[in-house]
Amino acid sequence: MTLVLRVLAILSSLALCNIALGQGSKADYERTSNLRTQARGNLLKGWVEARWHPDGTQFWYQNKLGDGQSEFVVVEAATGNRTVIPNGSRLLRALEESLEHEFKEDEPVLEAVLLTEGKTALLRSRGKTFHYSPTTGQLREHGEEIAPSRKSLQPGGGTRQRFQRSNHTSPDRQWKVEVREGDLFTKPTEGGEDLRFTEGAGLERVSIFWAPDSKRFVAFHRTPGEDHIVHVIESSPADRVQPRLKSWRYTKPGDRIAQTRLVLCDLEAKKQLPLDHDLFPNPWSIGNLRWAADSSRFTFLYNQRGHQVMRIVTVDSRTGETGSLIEDTPETFFNYFQKLFHYYLDNRGQIIWMSERDGWNHLYLFDSTSGKLLNQVTRGNWVVRGVDRIDPEKQQIWFRACGMNPEEDPYHIHYCRINFDGSGLVRLTAGDGTHNIRLSPDRRYVIDHYSRVDLPPVHELRRSEDGSLVTRLEEADISRLQDIPGWSMPERFVAKGRDGKTDIWGVIHRPSQLDPARDYPVVEKIYAGPHGHYVPKRFYDFFTAMDIAELGCVVVVIDGMGTNWRSKAFHDVCWQNLRDAGFPDRIRWMQAAARKYPYLDLSRVGIYGGSAGGQNALGALLFHPDFYKVAVSDCGCHDNRMDKIHWNEAWMGLMGPHYAENSNVTHAHKLQGKLFLTVGELDTNVDPASTMQVVNALIKADKDFDFLLVPGAKHGVGETPYLRRRRQDFFVRHLLGVEPREN
Repeated sequence: MTLVLRVLAILSSLALCNIALGQGSKADYERTSNLRTQARGNLLKGWVEARWHPDGTQFWYQNKLGDGQSEFVVVEAATGNRTVIPNGSRLLRALEESLEHEFKEDEPVLEAVLLTEGKTALLRSRGKTFHYSPTTGQLREHGEEIAPSRKSLQPGGGTRQRFQRSNHTSPDRQWKVEVREGDLFTKPTEGGEDLRFTEGAGLERVSIFWAPDSKRFVAFHRTPGEDHIVHVIESSPADRVQPRLKSWRYTKPGDRIAQTRLVLCDLEAKKQLPLDHDLFPNPWSIGNLRWAADSSRFTFLYNQRGHQVMRIVTVDSRTGETGSLIEDTPETFFNYFQKLFHYYLDNRGQIIWMSERDGWNHLYLFDSTSGKLLNQVTRGNWVVRGVDRIDPEKQQIWFRACGMNPEEDPYHIHYCRINFDGSGLVRLTAGDGTHNIRLSPDRRYVIDHYSRVDLPPVHELRRSEDGSLVTRLEEADISRLQDIPGWSMPERFVAKGRDGKTDIWGVIHRPSQLDPARDYPVVEKIYAGPHGHYVPKRFYDFFTAMDIAELGCVVVVIDGMGTNWRSKAFHDVCWQNLRDAGFPDRIRWMQAAARKYPYLDLSRVGIYGGSAGGQNALGALLFHPDFYKVAVSDCGCHDNRMDKIHWNEAWMGLMGPHYAENSNVTHAHKLQGKLFLTVGELDTNVDPASTMQVVNALIKADKDFDFLLVPGAKHGVGETPYLRRRRQDFFVRHLLGVEPREN
């Protein structure tokens, strides 16, 4: 009897332990539900909003310290000396009383700060100037005005070029182009004989671009494409009982699109000049037309449908002869979404052009007359992430880069400057993290903000001349976040991909009450859309993956091959192959993580995602059922023939058999595991019929699955509170094997 009682006591103790560390328990749900709201506003010193004195010698910012407290900090730019005005909340109350104005939450309190020798502050707020003593809290109005400070400039600003705009009237104001019954005419503005340039052309939607000397013009006209109309039924309108039909234009891959054609007209010859269209036969787009200053030629940018040709075409305006000035013709795709950049340096007769021709995204300098490559501006096994500013006078380019520091995460964004000839590279940022900078109005100083998922924000003042550090301004305070039940910081993790050589980066989210002696199912949050990368790189007070992790799972987020901002070869994996979704890399990454952390139970792996991630989540069960067991798929573009044309043709190219081969509908009969499909009936981003066709195919294949069509909902319905809870419940039931909130 004594032995039996001891065994019962041990079993009871183990049961209580399981309840205390329960997975999917009521307590787990309660912690999870409060995380979002509790985390909000509890990251202190997460940003420095600098406001500069007009002479650029000084700036100030406000630190909010929680519980209604704040401080103001004044910084001398040259030395980095910081002076803190404490009790900012007391100053705020004094200003509100003096100004008879209550400041809103995000309203700037001060317009300028200038410290006097006596360490009293001279302040400007809402057009009035005050003396303030931080010691006594006394505030008195000052008689003289001081100039308001200015926010620092964002990087960029001056780089966007304006290409010639359409204008039907000639530069010399002597001629005006008219379109009558589909044909081109020019008419003298002061009266006289019209000139006719086309006969029965049927022109529509015409744009006119005149040569500077007013002797010739180019007409761009658009031939219409087909109207692909998507129809849905709004089942539960708010304003009536009966359903309503809704329709919108939605062009899909393979549809006939509107195309731009060119007509070159010569007023002196009084005729249309023939143009050879061989260099621009099947345009996705034609634009960015520029006439040479001497009117001898014009150029335009041609993006061929299928996105395997990107070309600057040059046209001799006297003969109509065409030539290719600069072009990229990759075997896979030219990423016109994020990597199209060209800048004309007219005074130098040069063009800066962005290209992945050497396998990495870099900048090149070309002669704008001959098209000859003068030099490669940036080079190396890293990528230019974007151009912020071109300085023709100093012959410099300010740009962002990823992967420049081999010892860091290759997705970290750093800021740099380089000369046109590729010399004089200056790295403006240095910390191990992903960066965001603000420049002083005179561009002499950089305020650098950087962080990682496992490093709270750091704010530094640097010199833009050489990137050297002036002073560290602030480090974010996360102590209040760490006090929140259920809050925990993710871990960065890197492992080799399918080739055994390439680093694959991701993060791991654990339950805050993790017990390494227990086993935990793994849930992957996925989005493998080729236009970006999706593993978070910055620090956040709350990560959505915490919603699942805190219930008793380990949640991972991974960037596999086929996603953006690594090498061209890394990205090319997606070409006509969206079903791949980097799964071979993701699986190897999780296997490596499980070797390091044995409590990761890879016999219980779930996955979820929305949109492209919804396509990926279902694809996991169709193509890798030996590894993935449970999936929640929201508003997926399950068949790329059903989704928007520009996104899908960018990675899948022209219509062909590969579209069907990549479709989840085609492979729906292979379904294994537990699946929950969701979609909003009014999704205007991804045709909801894409999900319904998967449902149809699954029914025909006699497959069991869960499905929810949400009335009145649009794209991303899976991230609404109701469906987030349903997603949690689905994983708890099928991965943890318990009924949600059961105890």
